[in-house]
Amino acid sequence: MKKAFIKQLIEMAKKDKDIYLIVGDLGFNLVEPFKKEFPDRFINAGIAEQNMIGVAAGLALSGKKVFVYSIIPFLTMRAFEQIRNDLCYQELNVVLVGYGAGFTYGTAGSSHHALCDISIMRSLPNMTILSPYDNNETKMCITESINEKGPVYIRLGKAGEEIDNGAFYGISKFITPDEKCDVLILTTGQIADECLDAQIALNSMQINIAVGIIHKLKPIDKQFIKDVLSKYKYVIVVEEHSIIGGLGTIVSEIISEKKINIKLIKLGIDDKFVHEVGSQEYLRDKYGINGEGITDRIVVELKL
Repeated sequence: MKKAFIKQLIEMAKKDKDIYLIVGDLGFNLVEPFKKEFPDRFINAGIAEQNMIGVAAGLALSGKKVFVYSIIPFLTMRAFEQIRNDLCYQELNVVLVGYGAGFTYGTAGSSHHALCDISIMRSLPNMTILSPYDNNETKMCITESINEKGPVYIRLGKAGEEIDNGAFYGISKFITPDEKCDVLILTTGQIADECLDAQIALNSMQINIAVGIIHKLKPIDKQFIKDVLSKYKYVIVVEEHSIIGGLGTIVSEIISEKKINIKLIKLGIDDKFVHEVGSQEYLRDKYGINGEGITDRIVVELKL
């Protein structure tokens, strides 16, 4: 996804001289093409994330369209106060691009896990949140982000397998079986790959499951979600994120607010730190959010 991001940004910067990119002394072997082509519009702020956001705010106040790139925990947590006060409070047009969703940096340990960033960014007024699934959605989110009013947070992981999903900005296509079904898996980001694996496994057991992938988490289209949920008896929200404050919480709020008669099951990371160190695949398996784990949990929960 990060390569799709930088390629799309370069294409946009060729047409718009107000586009700037700021990084926090990382992203090497990724951002060099932008730096080479637009040296006057590239800033390495160093290992000083709070200051990096302050620089972005200053550029935005002068009319520039600023993209800030960093690893998710360094971007959303270390600079949280500056994002809140400098960007959100003033509704500045700065796009925060965070890489490393969920367990992407699993081998680096808990300090590098991104399991509460959606919750953190959701709590901020004026913040838009985008969580693309594949490279196509990443390009679309990067392109549309500068048209949003106020700051935008884009959550990137490893690119999902590209599908011809006919996505439009805000909501992705729902992948449904040919026959009517009562169960919907709702997800966001690259963990959708695991959900699609679970769908295949369940379909082979003659259990029809629909999968929906949402990439605009805030503001979310509540009426659309209500209309979708009204077609099912069960919704299983799967996310590579804490079960507190993420997509599962968003869906539960809509169910409560809209008084939807549906059973909700949330699959994600429980309210605890992850102490294990290992690959993304290992940690997904450990915490039951890989294809096999999702399949087993659905069979047990729904007594299928």
